[in-house]
Amino acid sequence: MARVPLIDDTEGDTALAALIAKLKGARGGKLLNLYRVLLNSPSIAEAWQAFNSAIRFNTALNDQARELAIMRVSQLNGADYQFQIHATKYAPEAGITPQQIAALGGSEHSSLFQPAHRALLAYADAMTTDIDVPDDVFDKLRRYYNNAQIVELTVLIGAYNMHTRVGRALRIDAEGS
Repeated sequence: MARVPLIDDTEGDTALAALIAKLKGARGGKLLNLYRVLLNSPSIAEAWQAFNSAIRFNTALNDQARELAIMRVSQLNGADYQFQIHATKYAPEAGITPQQIAALGGSEHSSLFQPAHRALLAYADAMTTDIDVPDDVFDKLRRYYNNAQIVELTVLIGAYNMHTRVGRALRIDAEGS
């Protein structure tokens, strides 16, 4: 159970109602529990949605790269809420197989992942667990991604470290839990 209330009632607040409509519109008509928690601070909820949408949908990263990075960060941080959402919905839509999802823990050496994805996953591991990325890990990443993609990937990984830690700290449950 979340540590703060799940907001979904506007109580006559037209600005909040408009924000809830915007959040639902960005998420296929659903108001996710994450946003229901963030609505305790409407300005944070609105900024979070704008930033999260930008890092997920307005980059040069392909869908598979994005979803692999998000799932790996979620897995490393023990963030079941984010991992389950991405593993069950977004990863399959991006063409990531159930076998690849199951192999994420040993991804650096798994033949289920192409070399570019192994480099990306090693980078996500280093950023998440050690913060400082060793030169050899960065050099492997650079072989497959251009400067814009490296910046986008770095921001995505950093953002999902924040995303997963907020979810864990506030104990946000998956929808239907």
